[in-house]
Amino acid sequence: MNDPYETTETHLERLLGRALNSFDLPDSVVERLDSALAHDSSLHSSHHSAALHRSTYRHAYLLADGSSLTLWELVHNSGRDGARRHELYADEGEARLAASRLRPARGERSDGADGSGGGGADGRQADGFAAIFGAGPEGPGYDNPDAEPGDSLDADLELLGRLLATPPAPPARTYVPDDSADHARRLLRRAENPDRPGEETAGLLRAAFAHHIGQAFGRQCPADVRDAAFTLYEHAFLLLDGTELSLWEVEHTATPDGRHMCEVYEDERTAREAMELRARVR
Repeated sequence: MNDPYETTETHLERLLGRALNSFDLPDSVVERLDSALAHDSSLHSSHHSAALHRSTYRHAYLLADGSSLTLWELVHNSGRDGARRHELYADEGEARLAASRLRPARGERSDGADGSGGGGADGRQADGFAAIFGAGPEGPGYDNPDAEPGDSLDADLELLGRLLATPPAPPARTYVPDDSADHARRLLRRAENPDRPGEETAGLLRAAFAHHIGQAFGRQCPADVRDAAFTLYEHAFLLLDGTELSLWEVEHTATPDGRHMCEVYEDERTAREAMELRARVR
């Protein structure tokens, strides 16, 4: 990854220029990078199978004030065209979460053929099902990679409805104090639904000092002739007065061009209803 003849300034321009989500980086991080004097890049983890190639790189920077800053770059080929895509994160946990969302392109399977006996170099399930659905072969939301697609859309929607109606018990939360107010701001900024939480909720979240991200639902089901992927995340925030506030993020590909879309809701029921509506209206 390191080019001995590339300056740190050129390296950063190239890194930020090719990242699809560089606008999501906190402004404070981008401002600090302006004073970067030197850099070092290394491969942090890698997963390679017949259907999905995914690598995470660690980019460390020495700043003018003597401190250091790290960016995490996720490179993958999960898009419909199979082309390489680059994403940047200022937090390793967010990079890991983004990696767990990746799915093989339509019509392909992940065989777990990464030479690690079913787990990638980062210790995650190679075929991605456990990471995506949070369940094993007998658990809810599990898709058998060897099974043929459903005979009808109605059967898949019926299963989706049953899963939405019986959400699993929420796991114990471990709050992490890590720029939580900024995380909430970026989450609301990337939400595309017109009924996303408004300024009142945004104002409350400015007092967030810790947060927890948990996956509540994940499934990929045939809709029309395309595969539509649905994932539901709970972003739970701990506020300075000791109260908790959750936002529910729906990430899906039920869009005309198959692109990923992010929607954010104030309660779980509304988020699940939106998922079901998206699955039916194609």
